[in-house]
Amino acid sequence: MGDDAMSRPLKRSNAPIFWGLFGAGGMLAALLGPMLVFITGIAAPLGFILAPDAMSYANMMAFTGHWLGKAFVFAIVPLFLWHAGHRVFHSLHDVGIHAGMVARLVCYGGALLGTLIVAWALLLIGF
Repeated sequence: MGDDAMSRPLKRSNAPIFWGLFGAGGMLAALLGPMLVFITGIAAPLGFILAPDAMSYANMMAFTGHWLGKAFVFAIVPLFLWHAGHRVFHSLHDVGIHAGMVARLVCYGGALLGTLIVAWALLLIGF
């Protein structure tokens, strides 16, 4: 019995990739999400702590025009999307919706599409 179990090849899984993206996105969402909500939703629009034009179009284009700004945006937005897609997929299962491949395509495909759109938009801005 032990020889059969040892001689069979292990089934490969892509689950660690999605769990890794979920974990990285969750960590960033927990550490940076509240700060980003405060800055973009409260401080900048109300002129609280920040200058009223801190989030102006010109300033944001300058931020995303720098390689470090691009790296920040490309780390935050796609990882948030992958975290949300993975959480939604498993939440559907928890509430009894077992859509299988359709749910996977919608959740993970949406995260992949969002990642590609962010990459494309950042490349359009230039270096």
